[in-house]
Amino acid sequence: MIARKDPPPVQATQGVPARRGALRLLMAVLGRGTPLELALESALDGIPMANDRALARHLAATVLRWLPDLDALIDSATPKPLPDDARARQVLRIALAGWLKLGTPPHAVVSTALPLVEGGPRRLVHGVLGNLIRRPAELPEVPHLPDLFAIRWAMDWGPDAAEAAARSLADEPATDLTLRDGRETERWATALGGVSLLPGHVRVPRNKELGGAITEWPGFAEGAWWVQDIAASLPVRLLGAQPGERVLDLCAAPGGKTLQLAALGCDITAVDVSDARLERVRENLARTGLSATLSAGDALRWEPDGLFDRILLDAPCSATGIFRRHPDVLHLKGARDLTPLTLLQAALLRQAANWLKPGGTLVYATCSLDPREGERIAERVVATLPRAPFEAAELPLGLQPTADGWVRTLPGQLAAEGGMDGFFIGRMKKLGQ
Repeated sequence: MIARKDPPPVQATQGVPARRGALRLLMAVLGRGTPLELALESALDGIPMANDRALARHLAATVLRWLPDLDALIDSATPKPLPDDARARQVLRIALAGWLKLGTPPHAVVSTALPLVEGGPRRLVHGVLGNLIRRPAELPEVPHLPDLFAIRWAMDWGPDAAEAAARSLADEPATDLTLRDGRETERWATALGGVSLLPGHVRVPRNKELGGAITEWPGFAEGAWWVQDIAASLPVRLLGAQPGERVLDLCAAPGGKTLQLAALGCDITAVDVSDARLERVRENLARTGLSATLSAGDALRWEPDGLFDRILLDAPCSATGIFRRHPDVLHLKGARDLTPLTLLQAALLRQAANWLKPGGTLVYATCSLDPREGERIAERVVATLPRAPFEAAELPLGLQPTADGWVRTLPGQLAAEGGMDGFFIGRMKKLGQ
């Protein structure tokens, strides 16, 4: 039962700015549907301390990882459920995430939560936290996926994959890096205290002491590497591009695949819908000393000045495959109608086929775990652009092609090494010489 005594008076407390920032982030993600990374600048504006800003992001991401379980605890300690968007519920989510996952002491949990609410909600928050701390409350070992994804992924990929997805959601994953020069893999694995799963790749464990922000890690300033999940590096690895070949990277931002292709020595054109989206690609090219031709424009209307030897289309998608690094996608994309996206994906794939030289190769990829955005899209065009099936011998990391010759990465793969994102990769080849 909730205690009825009045909470202590509000006082300025260390840690409140970070919680206030986390509250703004959650209101942006869960209230307005803004992706977490896009909400950071405005939500954390006015929080000067880098540590507070980092903690705010970490708290918000932790809430998003454990949201169904945090809400179950809150609902168990309230006389009637709070509205999903109620400020008191958001504050309780943050407080419980700090206590149960980040190790914040109970007294600090209460003292940093109360300044975020006033009046009746303040008494409610104080009572709920007191109730749960006295039990004491616990979270399960493995978080529960939102119901929609738990059901959908179990149906599409089997219960083991859905369970693996839940396990991989529990904590922040390691950071994968792609190297500008694959010959220096051993050097950078040693310098960064990481491990390499492929030539040109280094995986840096979580919480590795490398000097704080990623921008301060060895090799960043000299452009020796860029952040890129190992699954996201596979489309370029499987495209088979050779130095000097004319290659098109469609929907190129944020640019990891453009950098891969440029590092191979390709004559690369990178296209995205706006110059603003290409700015990050431009910055990373400058930092790494690599070069590519950047072109802003709608790919359905853009016209190249010639045909290409190879084309990579990493199409816009629901991005559900990156949930382990971006848990907000599970709360932004769940009920989304995929029809507009799948129509765009199919149109982009057909358009890209027109720009391919006879005998040229095209790779279509999405970072989605929904087959409607991967396998089903690829199947729509194989009559006009025949598939070039992947063989097991050419696939890295122990991956096996699907029955149709595609590549599908799923939760649970590479689990012992830290996992990987969910991707679909299909390869096609234009007839002719």
